[in-house]
Amino acid sequence: MTTAKRQFYALYLARFASGFGLATLLTLLPDYIDLFDPSGFVIGLYTTGLTLAQAVAVVPFAWAGDRHDKRLVLLVSLGLSAATYAAFAFVGSSAGFVATRGLQGIAVTGAGLMSLALVGQLAPADQRANYIGTANAARFAAAIAGTLSAGLLYEAYGFDAVFSVLVSLVTAAFLGVLLFIDPDETTVGGFPFTDLALNRRILTITSFRAQYALSVTLIRTWVPIYAGVSAARGGLAYSAVAVSVVITAEKFTNMVCQPFTGRLSDRIGRAWFVFVGGGLYGLVALAVPFSPALGAALPVPASLPLLGALGPAFLPLVALNGLLGVADSLREPASMALFADEGSDNGGIASSFGIRELVWRPGSVLAPMGGGLLMGGVGMQWVFYVGAASAFTGIAAFAGILVYDHGRGAFAEW
Repeated sequence: MTTAKRQFYALYLARFASGFGLATLLTLLPDYIDLFDPSGFVIGLYTTGLTLAQAVAVVPFAWAGDRHDKRLVLLVSLGLSAATYAAFAFVGSSAGFVATRGLQGIAVTGAGLMSLALVGQLAPADQRANYIGTANAARFAAAIAGTLSAGLLYEAYGFDAVFSVLVSLVTAAFLGVLLFIDPDETTVGGFPFTDLALNRRILTITSFRAQYALSVTLIRTWVPIYAGVSAARGGLAYSAVAVSVVITAEKFTNMVCQPFTGRLSDRIGRAWFVFVGGGLYGLVALAVPFSPALGAALPVPASLPLLGALGPAFLPLVALNGLLGVADSLREPASMALFADEGSDNGGIASSFGIRELVWRPGSVLAPMGGGLLMGGVGMQWVFYVGAASAFTGIAAFAGILVYDHGRGAFAEW
């Protein structure tokens, strides 16, 4: 195996570990809600504790990655991840859960940002979306494994077994980076955020991303909540294992499609993939609250082997979440490659991805709070309606600014 391949595989393992941890906690979120019985506002804090910490951590990590050694910053982030997952085993209240989720947010931000920056830096310029799509596929593969194992391990052995697996996996990723990634010598002086934040192409992409963040955070957070919480709260009351299957559908389709869609966007043009993926995501999100009606109208079984009686809504919900994964696989590698191109051309690839993360944070912080209020106020279905509307306004702003600032041929040129 060549040195380059070893480096990419070590980075894919780091992406795998980050995705595994995030999916595990997302899968167990309904169980924590039922365990601590929080208010709608506190339910929002369960996710906001993560996303707010991520927002705070982006700029320091991005600056450190460009100014110093990305490999070292990645190692520090993975070490913090291992310590955080060990701390989850001792959480006994909503306050403790929110605080530990904050630590998780800091750790996964550093690990995700540095692993992605190194993949974008090492990949050939004309194959960036393909390599980024492969790295994301590793993250989604971990999300599938984490989602399924979280439900099974929790029901069989409780929280301690789940977090023991997480600590072991992150430790393996730490060792892989330590042994196989070469020190990063591409240091940049000053503060690249200053120039990149005003880059016209980046501003065009962020016109979409800032709004799309609200959509994706709402939908990804509330699909498992909708599937797992009690009927009294507007949910379908599925078991942790059934919720795992629902979440896995989105992760699986995203994982399978991203290397292929990334390769296509390298050849065809990335702007079209961002636009079409965002629009399709909104359309599918609109249909999620209608999964019981779809199940009643279609000849689907109300029970399944190993899962038992689930009602007619289960298979439509799994299918819709799978379609959300297909939609997002069109958008994500193309969007990431556009940011990587600008960062590489302007001397700050970590800062470029840092801006990408930072633009995401306002929506991802506000979405859980708003979703909790919508769920407790006007009803669960309005979370999905608002999420879909944010995707539609995002693609409208992107298309309008792209054509106005860069001409009608920009869709083909980007």
